Amino acid sequence: LVSVIREAAVEHKPLEVIGGGSRRGLGRPVSADHVLDMSGFSGIRTYEPEELVMIAGAGTPVTEISMALKEHGQMLAFEPLDHSGLLGTGEGPGTLGGMVGVGASGPRRFKAGSARDFVLGVKGVSGRAEAFKTGGRVVKNVTGYDMSKLVTGSFGTLAALTEINLKLAPAPEKIYTLLIYGLDDESAVAAMRDAAGSAFEPTGLAHLPKVVVGMSSVDYVSDSGQTVTAIRVEGPKISVRHRITSLATLIGEGHRVEELHSSRSLTLWREIRDCVPLLEPTSAHIWRVSMAPTDASALVSEVRPDAHYFDWAGGLSWFAFNEPETKAALQAAVLQQAVARKGGHAALVRAPLEARSMLNVFQPQEPGLAALTARVKESFDPLRILNPGRMYKKV
Repeated sequence: LVSVIREAAVEHKPLEVIGGGSRRGLGRPVSADHVLDMSGFSGIRTYEPEELVMIAGAGTPVTEISMALKEHGQMLAFEPLDHSGLLGTGEGPGTLGGMVGVGASGPRRFKAGSARDFVLGVKGVSGRAEAFKTGGRVVKNVTGYDMSKLVTGSFGTLAALTEINLKLAPAPEKIYTLLIYGLDDESAVAAMRDAAGSAFEPTGLAHLPKVVVGMSSVDYVSDSGQTVTAIRVEGPKISVRHRITSLATLIGEGHRVEELHSSRSLTLWREIRDCVPLLEPTSAHIWRVSMAPTDASALVSEVRPDAHYFDWAGGLSWFAFNEPETKAALQAAVLQQAVARKGGHAALVRAPLEARSMLNVFQPQEPGLAALTARVKESFDPLRILNPGRMYKKV
């Protein structure tokens, strides 16, 4: 790998870094002379269930990791989303390197933390053709600059990762979900905020407006004909039973409520995680917006998406716009300017290649942050060999 990247640097021939290719449609299109296929760096190197630690090659399929964890009653706590349905690849959740490269964090993120919080260390090769190792097997071994956090979510623009060390978590014994029907956006965000601040420790807080509930395969959601606010509680059965009942009293009083158990609960949160409520029509542009939950409903009123839903207690909004391609640039500018005023971040997750080439796929950075981003790229990849332009045009 060092030799390949060194040769590419000498010849000034950029490389598109991919694993399984399932997330190739995220970010801006890469203009590269060659594809650097990392799928050969595959396989679980070390798995110590008693220490909640796993080391695996970056090209290891996420399904292989999930199966190994399931055998020992463990999981990836940040609940990585599967982009295959969203991007139409149909190739499953992809590889470990791709998952870490895009920082794919799901509904549990507001409670457990993001993908970068569970990456203990990495091995890889920078755009300077320098092999490096950062981090350690356990948290206490991480000293100095924690580059593991830096490369997580960098979309392969800083280094080609070969090995990743993960911190794991025990899987919960029971997963129940409380459904509250009929709340509007503002009321739902307030209810989710109350649930998040309670002593009942929910691990999932999402709100589905009426226009998207029909996309769910869970009958309690799709047949409701109303908005659905979902609150997930996990843990031992007795504890979960008590907390879900208490939340129904605290949040659901005066509204129709239902409970989901077992497979229905798992299915609903998988749909919320993987953006299933917005998959149709496939021509819609889909945006992922993170901002303060208190601003979520106001942003919906301002930018008027054709469909939307909230996750992370309103801290994450998914927006779908069905406008023609001719209006895509104006639409993107209006959204990102509105988000910037509220101190948030908007990223275009699904759009045709031409639109992704033309638009700011990620929230435009202020000059100081843009300069810092450029210096980080310069330090890892001065000749812009690895995934050039994947995140920003000049990075």
